[in-house]
Amino acid sequence: MNSSLKVKLVNITKRREFIAFIGLIVICIAFSFISSNFFTLFNLMSVLRQASINAVLAAGMTFVIISGGIDLSVSSTVSLSGTVAAMVMVNMEMGTVSGLLSALLVGLIVGAINGIVITKAGVPPIIATLGTMTVASGLALAVTGGYSVSGLTEGFAFFGRGNLSFLPVPVLIVALMYVISHLLLQKTRFGAAVFGVGGNEEAARLAGVSVDRTKIGVYMFSGLMAAVGGIILASRLDSGQPMAGDGLELDAIAAVVIGGASVNGGVGGVVGSLIGALIMSVLDNGFDLIGVGRYYQMVFTGIVLILAVAVQKKSKNR
Repeated sequence: MNSSLKVKLVNITKRREFIAFIGLIVICIAFSFISSNFFTLFNLMSVLRQASINAVLAAGMTFVIISGGIDLSVSSTVSLSGTVAAMVMVNMEMGTVSGLLSALLVGLIVGAINGIVITKAGVPPIIATLGTMTVASGLALAVTGGYSVSGLTEGFAFFGRGNLSFLPVPVLIVALMYVISHLLLQKTRFGAAVFGVGGNEEAARLAGVSVDRTKIGVYMFSGLMAAVGGIILASRLDSGQPMAGDGLELDAIAAVVIGGASVNGGVGGVVGSLIGALIMSVLDNGFDLIGVGRYYQMVFTGIVLILAVAVQKKSKNR
């Protein structure tokens, strides 16, 4: 083995995504010994379907965290976009395409508001997105009166419950969103600007990067991904529910951090975030198979998140 190849292999093994991937493999092997039902095709498809919503949210959250921000509003955006889509299809009788477009528009609007409030009003991201989270949640409850909106179109059901051959449609949606996200982050000037703003905002500004425009774009992309998650969730539930997305923002943040993104900004990638989302889904699924209660699952997930951040800090200090 020549020296250049050795250097490449060493660099790969040091990458945070690789460490997360090894963790995923170890967890899968452990559960395969504990439960004979884990490595069945049906269960593996269930894991992928279960991971789909968190994975889509994590794709958008990756851009936000790399840019040095945080987006707590994705959970309410999921609820509001799904609810609006349901109302457009059921109450306004405008069909599947109108429902899909209305959901995506909601995500873009919420994201734009986040970005504008953060950049133009100077409100810290955690406060700005907490505010929009509350507003979006209140709107979802107000327009529905707190009730779910059911009776969605048959075409809409395809996006959350459909299959193409043996693959669930939500898994294919995730694959498409991650290809787009990876290319956007790694192959475009916008992606380079996201890393630059997260790594050193002032240096990026001096280099000619439009920091405000980049941040607004980042939050709009996060809102768009949240809307895609809202479509999948509403389709899966066959209804628009104003509280359906509660708590999903923490799962998305956890997936991104477990996948190797730095909470300080400037470091991360969508591949790692996808691995993080899969780790969380595998843990949930494996614990269900062996009969571990949901409360204990939450405790373990929290411990994994803390350890992931601790490992990041330790490796950075070396």
